[in-house]
Amino acid sequence: MDAPDLASQPPLAGIRVLDLTRVVMGPLATQILADQGADVIMVEAKEGDTNRVMGPGPHSQLSGISLNLLRNKRSVVLDLKSPESRRTLEELVRQCDVVVSTMRPHVLTRLGLDYTTVRALREDVIFCQAQGFAVGSPRANEPAYDDIIQAASGVSDVVERVTGAPGLIPTIFADKVCGIVMAQAITAALVQRARTGQGRHVEVPMNQAISAFMLVEHGAGAISDPPVNMLGRPAAGYARVLSPDRRPHPTSDGWVHILPYRPEHYASLFREAGLAGAADDPRYADQRATIANSDSLYRDVRSITPMKTTEAWLEYCREAGIPATNVASIQDLVDELPLLEHPHAGPYRIIPTMAQFHGLPGTAPTPAPLIGEHTAAVLDELGALNTEVP
Repeated sequence: MDAPDLASQPPLAGIRVLDLTRVVMGPLATQILADQGADVIMVEAKEGDTNRVMGPGPHSQLSGISLNLLRNKRSVVLDLKSPESRRTLEELVRQCDVVVSTMRPHVLTRLGLDYTTVRALREDVIFCQAQGFAVGSPRANEPAYDDIIQAASGVSDVVERVTGAPGLIPTIFADKVCGIVMAQAITAALVQRARTGQGRHVEVPMNQAISAFMLVEHGAGAISDPPVNMLGRPAAGYARVLSPDRRPHPTSDGWVHILPYRPEHYASLFREAGLAGAADDPRYADQRATIANSDSLYRDVRSITPMKTTEAWLEYCREAGIPATNVASIQDLVDELPLLEHPHAGPYRIIPTMAQFHGLPGTAPTPAPLIGEHTAAVLDELGALNTEVP
């Protein structure tokens, strides 16, 4: 038999993932892995995962969220407290390269799904666990969802600096960032296993991951010891991003977002608007000055954008090399998506993958499964098909 052409297969083809996650964070991580070719077997309770009923959808088991979040996966229903299901789960662990969980540490221990127990079933397993707070920390077993982590990791603080009151970004920001981190960490562990033959315990504490994410720019001058501030501002926080005027601006017929990122961008933009002194304004003498004076510069940009239409500004910015865009609505983004046919839910729009692997044959995704749709097939693969499905 000819060896498979690995170059023509998705990068994670041949990797089997046991998905013990729920809601969005973990399922997004395993969606990424599934989109990249992994065989993802998700274990659900008989009522199915929460994401199946998060918002409206065309089928009682498939919300608009789950239609894409669960694609390219197989669903198995198991009662993790049942001895029979427990035996099935142990066999699944033995057959899987990766085990992913978003259960809190004490729940994993109680169910016998902690790393030590799982590793005893498969020594080279990649075991990824993600929860709100780090294992061993005082808050390790506290429940935590996106809103809690946004408040705990500095997100609400930077919202307060812009709006005057603590708030949350209107997307499940922490869940999705941590899902991406999980997928990357799992892939890194798989690369290391390919080199060493050894498994790995991977942990993604949400609060740690999002705090690190926020501090990339907002650590700013506070990272130095002693702290260094700029023009009397607090040392922590990146001034340009914290400007209340960092937002789309009105035009004569709508909205545009223009980002004069370099000093010459400001000079060009203000010269186009006929402002006096555009060539030698000290507020954008250099990059450091543009950051320090973001508030007043953004206000001045806002004052000139009503002079032209959105398209006129976009055309000018393209010619001048200034970053700019129209303001797209969520509905605009949805309308651009291609349609696919789901066997149970009918037509739906497919969200693109986050990364493109050029040179691979394009294939339509496997549709999101109904609850337990693959239980019998997976048990059959394990050589454990029973007349009564556990």
